[in-house]
Amino acid sequence: MAPRQGNVFKLAWPLKTIIQRSAFLALVSLAVGLLFLGKANIAAVDRLRMATTDFLAPVLTTISEPVSAFHRAVARVQSLTRLIEENERLREENARLLKWQAAGRALEQENENFRQLLNALSDPLVLPITARVIGDSGGPFVRTLLLNAGQRDGVRVGQAVVAPLGLIGRIAEVGDRSARVLLITDINSRIPVVLEKSRQKGILVGDNSTLPLLEFLPTTSTVAPGDRLVTSGDGGMLPAGRPIGFVSSVGERDIRVQGYADWNRLEYVSILRYDLPGMSGPEDNPGDLGESRLGESRLDAQ
Repeated sequence: MAPRQGNVFKLAWPLKTIIQRSAFLALVSLAVGLLFLGKANIAAVDRLRMATTDFLAPVLTTISEPVSAFHRAVARVQSLTRLIEENERLREENARLLKWQAAGRALEQENENFRQLLNALSDPLVLPITARVIGDSGGPFVRTLLLNAGQRDGVRVGQAVVAPLGLIGRIAEVGDRSARVLLITDINSRIPVVLEKSRQKGILVGDNSTLPLLEFLPTTSTVAPGDRLVTSGDGGMLPAGRPIGFVSSVGERDIRVQGYADWNRLEYVSILRYDLPGMSGPEDNPGDLGESRLGESRLDAQ
């Protein structure tokens, strides 16, 4: 048996080699023939190709249906998996938010109790005026915005202007129908601020860059990147506690602050009407001015 198997193997090996070489030569000859046929009779080749496509189209459609169904099933399973993960994440986030809500309510109530015990005065009412940004300075040395609200809307010089995320500046000039905002990044801007965590006060100074400077802090103050800044309310011109930004870098010579506002996406802003008692003059209330003049005329008549 062993000699016969060896003889068969010896005869089959050259035959296999001949078939492989012949198949390779046949395929090359067929490719060359099709190439010349395509050059000689393009219409015939196109008809052959279309006939082959028409013949294989139903087969490919039949084969593609289970493949498409499998892909849809896989996509659905992946979508369900993502939904389950997102649902779990939202549950955890909701639980954390509920804890913070309870803590916030407790702190709010505790703060209110302390205010009542101390007989603390509440801040004056802050009424916002919504205005649209209709222009900017466009210069390298000025950082201002032009708004479509003016004196007829209750805007006056010195009022704070805030974006959805924080303070952006204050009113510098007012017309009847427009007003100009001096941004906190302008070199002429000076905003009294306080570090939210340490309660140390300083001045936010603009220098026409996107990162204003934090100066005039106490010598013993400790500042770290990430510390939040809010308005201190010193001087009575701006309401206290308005967010501005956070400390972005602390160097040997300066401290830079990154504002919360996105300067490239300012479309609508709010102007805060904030008046401390006795700060509003007669020009801010024409009715009072008229009544005072009427009283003076009556006294003169008497």
